[in-house]
Amino acid sequence: MHSFYSSFIMAVAALPPAVRKGSAFPAQQAQERGNIKEFRLGRLPENRRLSAQQAAVPPHHRSAWLTLIAFLCLVPFAAAPAFGQGLGNSGTIQGTVLDPSGAAVKGAKVEIRYPVSGYEATATTDDSGQFQLSNVPFNPYHLTVSAPGFGDLDQDVEVRSAVPLDLKLTLKIATAAQTVTVQGEATDLLEQTSTFHTDVDKKWFDKIPLESSSSAISSLVTLSSPGITADSNGLFHGMGDHAENSFSVDGQPITDQQSKVFSNQIPLMSVQSLEVIAGAPPAEYGDKTSVVINVATRSGQGMTPAHGAVTASYGSFGSSYGSFEVGYGNQKWGNFIAVNGLNTTRFLDPPEVAVLHSYGNEEAIFDRMDYQPSTANSLHLNLGFTRSWFQNPNSFDQQYHPGILNNVTGLPLGPTDQRSQIKTINVAPTWTHLISPTLVLTLGGFFRQDQYHYYPSADPLNDLAPDLQAESFAQGRRLTNAGVLSNLAYVKGINNLKAGVVYQQTFLTERDILSIVDPTLNPPCFNADGSPNTNPAVTSQGQCGGSLNPGGTPNTGFKPFLGCLDLTRPIPAPSDGCTSSRSIPFYFSGHTDIKELALYVQDTITKKNWNFNLGIRGDLYNGIAIQSQAEPRLGVAYTVRPTNTVLRVSYARILETPFNENLIIASTGCGYQVIAALVPPSGVTCNLGPIHPGWRNEFHAGLQQAFGRYVVVDGEYIWKYTHNAYDFGIVGATPLTFPIEWYRSNIPGYAIRTSVVNFHGFNALVVMSSVAARFFEPQVAGIPIIPPVSGVFRIDHDEHFNQTTHLQYQWKRGPWIGFNWRYDSGLVSGAVPCVAPTLTCFVSTPIALGGGANVPSDQVALNNAITGLPLTADQEFQAGLTCNGKLAAPNPLGAPLATCQASQFASIYVKVPPPGTENDDHNPQRIQPRSLFDLSVGDDNLFHGDRYKWSLTFTAVNLTNKVALYNFLSTFSGTHYVTPRTWTAEIAFHF
Repeated sequence: MHSFYSSFIMAVAALPPAVRKGSAFPAQQAQERGNIKEFRLGRLPENRRLSAQQAAVPPHHRSAWLTLIAFLCLVPFAAAPAFGQGLGNSGTIQGTVLDPSGAAVKGAKVEIRYPVSGYEATATTDDSGQFQLSNVPFNPYHLTVSAPGFGDLDQDVEVRSAVPLDLKLTLKIATAAQTVTVQGEATDLLEQTSTFHTDVDKKWFDKIPLESSSSAISSLVTLSSPGITADSNGLFHGMGDHAENSFSVDGQPITDQQSKVFSNQIPLMSVQSLEVIAGAPPAEYGDKTSVVINVATRSGQGMTPAHGAVTASYGSFGSSYGSFEVGYGNQKWGNFIAVNGLNTTRFLDPPEVAVLHSYGNEEAIFDRMDYQPSTANSLHLNLGFTRSWFQNPNSFDQQYHPGILNNVTGLPLGPTDQRSQIKTINVAPTWTHLISPTLVLTLGGFFRQDQYHYYPSADPLNDLAPDLQAESFAQGRRLTNAGVLSNLAYVKGINNLKAGVVYQQTFLTERDILSIVDPTLNPPCFNADGSPNTNPAVTSQGQCGGSLNPGGTPNTGFKPFLGCLDLTRPIPAPSDGCTSSRSIPFYFSGHTDIKELALYVQDTITKKNWNFNLGIRGDLYNGIAIQSQAEPRLGVAYTVRPTNTVLRVSYARILETPFNENLIIASTGCGYQVIAALVPPSGVTCNLGPIHPGWRNEFHAGLQQAFGRYVVVDGEYIWKYTHNAYDFGIVGATPLTFPIEWYRSNIPGYAIRTSVVNFHGFNALVVMSSVAARFFEPQVAGIPIIPPVSGVFRIDHDEHFNQTTHLQYQWKRGPWIGFNWRYDSGLVSGAVPCVAPTLTCFVSTPIALGGGANVPSDQVALNNAITGLPLTADQEFQAGLTCNGKLAAPNPLGAPLATCQASQFASIYVKVPPPGTENDDHNPQRIQPRSLFDLSVGDDNLFHGDRYKWSLTFTAVNLTNKVALYNFLSTFSGTHYVTPRTWTAEIAFHF
């Protein structure tokens, strides 16, 4: 290890002092240091473009990075004598089966199984008695060897490294058969590790009713792992953080957000197994680690003859799905291909119970190729492409625009027609070299690109959403992540070591086009009655009080530069600062690349009942801001064998990197007048800037307890303290979502998992958690999106309690049944009904609901927490507001509720604190608790075939058709309803 540590110290020492100290620079210094390679805004007077000299990395930075890159390239060779653990999350079990005389046993059956995850695999020995089980997820296994004429051999083995586990197994003849190395059966359920995690295998999750076909991975993680809160459109929040989740797909790190509106996920049919780490992450994981999802994909190696399936399904909302998968190969090579397509009229979760304008489709292809030219070398290549196209769902306000006319033509506005398209490309090659029986070298590379396009309505004025979206918006965004990685794996005796390095660059390109489509947003004049003047011919304050505005007065808050973007006044006055005789959109264009280097060393030491996980990680982040961090990771587990108990504690220091989606525009802060004028709430000072990396200390304590042979309970308590804590903001109903940063956060909580494994065909999984997400003012970076709060507040993925119970039963030769019960106590909600200067949301006198009418000073209006304007009738309906039991109805179906006594006011979808009790920290407004039930029934072999099989499955999601919200007017996700009852029938042919 001396060579690795020496190289690590030399590389860090070569960094400039600012990087070693972990300093972060404001925007101007960051630009001077060349971190923003291209950063420009269209046609504004203060726009600036970096010169070629400014864009170049300064010499001292170049030398530092060259030193680090040279170190990266030399690690595989300079560190060859060192110890390490392999890349990825799967290994190999191989060996030889012999008879008592030492002769090879041909045709012996070797089986491994891990009952908690459901993973099972089988191999048969060849003429020389050898066998190999590859692509085995890291876990403990019970191994059984059987052969005619011999007694069975049972043995416990554990796979924790890419170093092959080489076994020599000797059978005894049947007359003298005995079981060797037998462990107590309860120990098959235990893992002697300090890291809390959940393992799920394909045989298990194939029978879990999933809510979404286009984000099946997210659905699976939400239903099978504790500590996960569900959000709309396939987004989930792990352990109280906003999307601080990362994926490791066969060792490839993916830390960007994985949901329907950010990126396309890999198809679930390509996944063999999942490991969801919610505990303190080992040193090999960095960036976003609240939840780490290790994905082992399916391989065709060893599949002779070929095996696969053709699947078709149809269900509610015209949802049709088709897929084809096939795996084939031999012991030297293999190929697995999966292709699927989805078409549905409810692609995204809409803001109404009714589905309006939510059509979408998705197509995906995944290909994994494996080749083993020799016993010492293996090559792997993952290829993937996914395309999704979908409409952004409309509210009633957007679909019908009640009472609103086109300000230019005078005709009624048409339905909003906003659409998105995402293309995802992925290429990831890997080479694994067996240096010795105890030492493995892995080299890999990866290239992943998301191309995101957002299209406005053909007539931009139709994009108006009253009290929510005042701008028409278009976007073309590209996120490219490319990198190389290397590590060494060494396993011998009590040590399982891993030393590795990952270098990656993320190239970001953002292009945005924005126009104003609300004539009341920036009127030059007010009418005599105080209302905004919406006459398109009134384009300057010089016209106030004139023939086009009799008795009117100038709007003291009018901003001429915004008037130049106002499509509702198509002929602005050049004298007001416009450079064109007609309104033109605002253009933003930005490009940057982010360099990240990570080096880590870790050792898992197992000594009798003790397990120690010792590691350190070094992260160097060079983006719009710069940060470095040394991150120790420590964990201890102790097994109390008489009681089948594992006790554990762990600690992790983590450098948290910013979200990459719209990072450039977010890092401008309010340095540009258009952004400063349109995004922050009225009256909020806007002077924030670049998003900086944060740092976290987290502590974990837990235990695992097996009860007999069938039940195991695993629990963990978590404390997370973060400086520079991340959240996300959104502009109205647009997809312009961007990261923001708060001073700090405090996230305590617990997570519990209970598994019942194969009790006469019955399996059960119960996961539950409680997570508090307490954030502290002030906002320290990004663009302000909400008014100042009370110092401490809960963000909209704080939830007191949630749980999922999954029950599954398989008849011996017949059908199976799977059942889910998901209970959510309710996320923190957007403010309903008011935004008041005090914490008192109601008064005893009547209050007016919606309609925009003038409200007496002793009454409180029902205001939109995002815009500060009165709620529309449709928004009242979305929140389920009632007055004396009467439900608000949206236009054009109804009118806003009339005045209502506070004592008679309620909501069927939102839990509103009683008058005078609301508190942003201790008693915020929340979504009402809900229980959702899902059911699947099926038969995997309808006609009892051997080589060829037919399967049939019926699935009902939200069986009771519960109407409920994910959230209401959330500053990130907006308003979205959960999936209503949907039925799906699926038939498949397996070969």
